[in-house]
Amino acid sequence: MGAYLYLALAIGAEVTATVSLRFSEGFSRLGPSILVIAGYGFAFFALSQVLKAGLPIGVVYAVWAAAGVALVALVGVLFLKEPINLAMIAGILMVIGGVVLIELGSKA
Repeated sequence: MGAYLYLALAIGAEVTATVSLRFSEGFSRLGPSILVIAGYGFAFFALSQVLKAGLPIGVVYAVWAAAGVALVALVGVLFLKEPINLAMIAGILMVIGGVVLIELGSKA
């Protein structure tokens, strides 16, 4: 499996785990709690495979973290009816912009 596919799977697993954390009610609900543990466990396994494939750790972590932040915020707005405003949108765009700069810097 390619490194970027593992990175995408790691991002998906982390987003699933984070959203499940919201529904675990402090780990008092079994189903969501299992998803949290399994999701984060798989996310870190997938990240280890990405790093094993040779991608730079700074770039990998930046992409993983920024995509997670943006996607969890999007899930919150679209499915959990959480509020969003221009400042929050600007913050998400800055996080993504920071990752782009890290990626460009790693190529220099």
